[in-house]
Amino acid sequence: MVSQDRAVGVEPWDIEWAAEQAAAALCYLARNAPRVVLENKGVLEPHEEAAHQAAMRGDEVAYLEALRAYCRAGRDEALRIRRGAA
Repeated sequence: MVSQDRAVGVEPWDIEWAAEQAAAALCYLARNAPRVVLENKGVLEPHEEAAHQAAMRGDEVAYLEALRAYCRAGRDEALRIRRGAA
């Protein structure tokens, strides 16, 4: 019998794994782009939403790609801020 709270053929989402991946992304940004995290979250929001949507689908590949894009966006914005401040 198939559980009614899970779609057929969909593996259960590993919440611990997802939390570890998200924590790693946040730690990266906290170390490398703290001003972006604190002052300019707007550049990160689309990537947060993409990660959330991937998590809701249980799509680990898309989730990781969204977190990578999240980190890249934060890094790029931090570089833009530094260039503007110099």
